[in-house]
Amino acid sequence: MERLTIALLWVVGGFTFMVLYAPALIVILFSFFAMKNHQIDWSNFSLEWYGRLADNSQLLAALYNSIVVGICAVVSATIISLALAYYMKTGVRRGRAYVEFIIFLPFVLPAIITGISLLVAFREIGLERSLITVTIGHIVLILAVVYRMVTIRLDTLENSQIEASLDLGANGLETFLYVVLPQLRSALLTSSLLAFALSFDETLVTFFLVGGETTLPMRLWAMMRTGFTPEINALVSVVLCVTLLFAALGAMSLRESIERKP
Repeated sequence: MERLTIALLWVVGGFTFMVLYAPALIVILFSFFAMKNHQIDWSNFSLEWYGRLADNSQLLAALYNSIVVGICAVVSATIISLALAYYMKTGVRRGRAYVEFIIFLPFVLPAIITGISLLVAFREIGLERSLITVTIGHIVLILAVVYRMVTIRLDTLENSQIEASLDLGANGLETFLYVVLPQLRSALLTSSLLAFALSFDETLVTFFLVGGETTLPMRLWAMMRTGFTPEINALVSVVLCVTLLFAALGAMSLRESIERKP
């Protein structure tokens, strides 16, 4: 009976894996082969379409914008999360439930609702759509990821370590820099990688907030409106690989940090 259960779990797991990842694998496969008479030409393996991506100045500009937006959003979200989480750990802790509700709400709401809400807010304050509004939107979206992982790690940190540092003459800043921050490195690295993957791949929120410039997912969406081509498959493959790479690095970092815990 036990063997049957294990076999059934393997079958279910394999089927789930196939349903989730088979479409992505097919897209990657199509990026290496051209279509001929609505069929794959298996004899025509080529990296030509990836070369065309490298020669496309608009795509390179969109990629650069995605990287800049992602880095700025991750850095800003990390600073805000550190400040809020550390205050909730050592401060008065008043209103923690309300603060966390505000932080997590944009993340759990449908992305289209978050995007429209931010668009209306920016219009009310007279802020024109641009990469700045996109960056703010991404900060709002990924803040929950960074904040949650930082608070989880902070909750495992004993208050006695902070109190001992203060009793020995260190001020609040020194205590944070030399006692607290080193113990948050793994959580910050993991959350930053995951948050960057989310920012790099974000489309719906970006759609409502982007102006004259564009990001890579938005450029991809615009290209798809004219029909699928091997060049689009190559671009999708690049986006998938980058997203999966950062997600995998984040998962590995999280696993290592858990294994190092006493």
